[in-house]
Amino acid sequence: MFVRTSCYTHLVNHQRARWNAIVTVILMAAYVLPRVYGRPARDPADSAKAVAQLLEQHYRHAQTLRAVFLERYSAGPREARIESGTVYFRKPGRMRWEYEAPERKLFIADGKTVWFYVPADHTVTKAPVKESSDWRTPLALLTGKANLSRLCSRIDLVVQKATPAGHTILRCLPKGEKEGHPAAEPASSQDSTELPGGGDFTEVLLEVDSSSGELASVRIRQAGGIELEYRFGDWQQGVPLPDEMFQFHPPAGVAIVDGSSLNSTSR
Repeated sequence: MFVRTSCYTHLVNHQRARWNAIVTVILMAAYVLPRVYGRPARDPADSAKAVAQLLEQHYRHAQTLRAVFLERYSAGPREARIESGTVYFRKPGRMRWEYEAPERKLFIADGKTVWFYVPADHTVTKAPVKESSDWRTPLALLTGKANLSRLCSRIDLVVQKATPAGHTILRCLPKGEKEGHPAAEPASSQDSTELPGGGDFTEVLLEVDSSSGELASVRIRQAGGIELEYRFGDWQQGVPLPDEMFQFHPPAGVAIVDGSSLNSTSR
């Protein structure tokens, strides 16, 4: 039987075929683009692992690092405290945090001992790195042979509002920490797979540039609504940093406090 079709029918069929083609292209793009740009596709665990490896590789060969930082400390509904300054890292495991505003302070990790000096208080607190639960201590991973999979019991990706384009948020649950449960005390302070001070942290969020692996921020959370965030900028690698920058000699008349159980409130 011969069926006569109108111009309208031809137009409808043409438009339908066109839209089918467009939908096919969109579906193909949705399937392919996440793989091209490194977004999580089928297995978020694999994507989190890839971002963690990118972060590790970015800092693996850096002997020295320098960056400006903004520190934001908050405890529940109370007003957040904001400080800023410059931080220096040098392998192996050395750090120097120079606080410039609103008050001058100095935090040094020489590889074995951490020192926190507040000139206005005429006091300096010292503690072995292995026993320090100070917020800054875990960031020494940037100056060592850090392997996040050894420091974290679990690493995954999280989605947060206002995350800059091209950045990814990694969530690390410290060793001994289980989601929703406080961490157990480490069996030994010499266990190198434990995150220093990790018993105090419920989770650590790392904002990473997905294209380079550069660290943009670290957010450390503790039970009770306590949170500390470090935002970094103007990263520089390979800058000359003499040994003297990572040594601390207490000035005359300064009281030295034994801070073996140093915590965030000591600041």
